[in-house]
Amino acid sequence: MTQKFLNPKLREGSYTAESAAKKPNMLFITVDMISPDCYFDTRPLSKVINTPNLNAIAEEGTRFNRSYTTSPLCGPARAAMFTGMHPPYLTNGERAPSGSQVDLTVDDVIFQDYLKSEGYVMKHSGKCHVGVDKFIRTFGENLHAWDRWGPPVADDDRYLEFIDEMGVQLPRYRRELKGLRADKETPANSFGGWIEQEDGSDFPKEAHYSTFLSDLTVKQIKAARRQEPNRPFFAQIDYFDPHQPYSIPSGFEARYEEIKEAVKLPASYLDLQEWDEMPNNPIYRLYRKYWGMYDEETVIDYIAGHLLQVEVIDYGIGRIIDYLKTENIWDECAVVFSADHGDMNGRLGMADKGVYFQPDIFAVPLYIKPPKSCLPVASDINTVCSTLDIAPTLLKFAGIDKPWHMEGSDLIKVAKGKERDPLEPVFQTGMHVGMNLGAGIRLELAGKEWFYGYNVSTGYQELYDVDADVQSNQFYEPVGESLRQQLVDKMAEVLSSDVRWRGYWASYRLHNMEYLSEDVNSDMQMLKPTH
Repeated sequence: MTQKFLNPKLREGSYTAESAAKKPNMLFITVDMISPDCYFDTRPLSKVINTPNLNAIAEEGTRFNRSYTTSPLCGPARAAMFTGMHPPYLTNGERAPSGSQVDLTVDDVIFQDYLKSEGYVMKHSGKCHVGVDKFIRTFGENLHAWDRWGPPVADDDRYLEFIDEMGVQLPRYRRELKGLRADKETPANSFGGWIEQEDGSDFPKEAHYSTFLSDLTVKQIKAARRQEPNRPFFAQIDYFDPHQPYSIPSGFEARYEEIKEAVKLPASYLDLQEWDEMPNNPIYRLYRKYWGMYDEETVIDYIAGHLLQVEVIDYGIGRIIDYLKTENIWDECAVVFSADHGDMNGRLGMADKGVYFQPDIFAVPLYIKPPKSCLPVASDINTVCSTLDIAPTLLKFAGIDKPWHMEGSDLIKVAKGKERDPLEPVFQTGMHVGMNLGAGIRLELAGKEWFYGYNVSTGYQELYDVDADVQSNQFYEPVGESLRQQLVDKMAEVLSSDVRWRGYWASYRLHNMEYLSEDVNSDMQMLKPTH
């Protein structure tokens, strides 16, 4: 191993790497907000959705079946994924109050910096949402990285050229889904829907923005091979889809009918329709009003639209895979597929994600296809993993040891049967539709995996059986009462062990002091100005 520096002149950014290591080409794919309905084998809709290209990535590598993001919001989730550390901020820029950090700084180190230092030709297309300044420094001036939550479409010069060459006009909605205001009558938030061209003609999937990003990635890889034929490339594509508002093109009409027939309203949604009440937590009631999913047909269409949008992505990914195979790049190319966070997909009468602790918005898919020379690996792994593991894994493919500050683990060694590095991820919420700081952990008790979250603002606590499809809070039920002491002890251990979680620990002790020892509760101010 050789010690190197990201900045050799100033001797900054020390890391170690194998100088003679063969460095494979890499493709890193993320989607924005995908429901476990699309990929959990235990979910009925996972048997309905048609994603042959995503399946191909998983089948030639490893599916990590218990993977989580550290935050259910786009910006913080991506910041954690790229730095390999828990996120430095907890809100997206669009809704952040004054004084909030919303982007990575140019001095923050992301895993892509190490790849660039090791000679990779860096390419990116799609969404970044962590600040363009940082991405320009790493990927270079010839950059395609939009710092926004929705696809730019009409703002993207290259996309306009793309559809102009096809003779296709900009999209508009042919049929649009909308939530309702609290009066349950007035249309409010748009969930998007089915699109057509401006003249009313069909909008082809070949002209969809996600297809454009796929084709742009192919062009970038071609350019990388032309610019530096003797160096490996790192191509990153971050799709905006399947984040709503949806934009489903023509050609999926038959699939819509098939999927819609299979969609069943979530049990938690039906309970709400009957009782019209939310859990005893103001943040849930706030989101219920925000999304306005009071109409059952709209919920069914939202769920069907989510699956269809994923199928659109899969079509685009197939175009990239076809190119890599045609050019004999695929076999020895390392490919990672994941997402920034999950989607409620109609559960509890909600869409999208939010600042609460439903496990469906923290769960993410994680598929890793190593170069053929790294095989064999296990096809399925049930070890708990994190998006914090993505950075160390991609670096290890390039012969780079995990930098000291990164918190994840190289998952290829896990796929080969070795233990992962110790990790105690803390799941955090912040500012989205509402402000609700909170911390969560996952733990195994009574033979089950539990997701346990603490909402700072209200003291409301949430406990979910991760493997249960019906996401019902068990904290205040008999099972939660029976596990209460163990839950509190574990959360106290985690929150008190790291200065980063001190803000949560301060109020957690007060909300749960009857379960904590006097020692822990003795100094409530956490400060002794004199000895």
